[in-house]
Amino acid sequence: MQRHGKILAALVGLACVIGGGLVSAPPATAANCHGGATFAQWLDGVRAEAAQQGISQGTIQSALSGVRYDQSIVNRDRGQGVFSQSFLTFSDRMVNSYRLQHGAKHLANKQQMFSAIEQQYGVPGPVIVAFWSLETDFGANNGDSNTLNALASLAYDCRRPQLFREQLLAALKIVERGDLAPAEMRGAWAGELGQTQFLPKDYYETAVDFDGDGKRNLIKSSADALASSAALLRKHGWRAGEPWLEEVKVPGNIPWDQADIAIQHPRAQWAKLGVTRVNGSPLPADNLPASLLLPMGRDGPAFLAYPNFQVYLQWNRSLVYATTAAYLATRLAGAPKVSRGNANAGALSRNQMIELQKALVARGYDVGKVDGILGANTRAAVKAVQAQLGMPADSYPTPELLQKLR
Repeated sequence: MQRHGKILAALVGLACVIGGGLVSAPPATAANCHGGATFAQWLDGVRAEAAQQGISQGTIQSALSGVRYDQSIVNRDRGQGVFSQSFLTFSDRMVNSYRLQHGAKHLANKQQMFSAIEQQYGVPGPVIVAFWSLETDFGANNGDSNTLNALASLAYDCRRPQLFREQLLAALKIVERGDLAPAEMRGAWAGELGQTQFLPKDYYETAVDFDGDGKRNLIKSSADALASSAALLRKHGWRAGEPWLEEVKVPGNIPWDQADIAIQHPRAQWAKLGVTRVNGSPLPADNLPASLLLPMGRDGPAFLAYPNFQVYLQWNRSLVYATTAAYLATRLAGAPKVSRGNANAGALSRNQMIELQKALVARGYDVGKVDGILGANTRAAVKAVQAQLGMPADSYPTPELLQKLR
């Protein structure tokens, strides 16, 4: 989830922002983790490293001369709070009529361009448009934070310095290549750029000049942004001509422990277990691998997640976001609205999730960080304790499970 600060804020209901703004020097606690170096001294080290990587002094001077430490960015990064949202809650809000209608219009109006992108990169238009709409509302809300200030501030901070130092250097390389001027580098608060919110390293390594103007401009050129998104998805392993997500019906007697994004079976095997298409028709009895994805457990919607769905999880590791983006793409490709599942499907509140995680830790399970987020480690722990308690092991925490753990 670190890749997209802007969409992360949307996902969690907005991060907690502490006051503060641009300051000439960060607090002493931040400086101490750099051996007492001030921000200006640290920035001199960045200049030296940039020169060692072949970046010209002209670019270094033009890009870094006005860079300042921004405490509000660091506060925002450190103060992120997460709200527990179910797949249906999040997707109901994000897969709305505006995105569906405007997405369909873009697909129709830019049909030739999307056909050319798919021919070159193997990624269908609805997949790209879904990301485009979720990330920036089709390029309307790219963000207006000073990218270089944000990256430098996060790189100087001690939480994830190497990650953001690399991104800062990549931003300098984008300027060096001539794609963007320093003044044009404005985007999301965590340093993402462009209409589909690329971190600078992805921008530098993967962006393409699809409109043929000699620059890779993911901010102003929708053609460059959309084709670059397809190029990044292909780099992550997108398989041309294959589906990504399909809603299905699941019988009540299925072995629930097989419903796991980490478990794949041939589609023919899912058919033998009684899984059908959502309209009741049989699945193809072929060897295409798929996982049974139950984002809200056995009482919620059910999907077959194909190998291409793993690419969504590389774009954003949040399962709720990835499932929503993939579902939106299926809607844009013509699929019907997802079913609601059973009335019993629900989600724990954030405080309940934290209580659940603490209870799992007390029983010896590894949930990662106790943060109220239903991540991969927590899902695995839930699945294990469900099996131990004789409950259907569908990896989804419920009030019933929490009560048993109490």
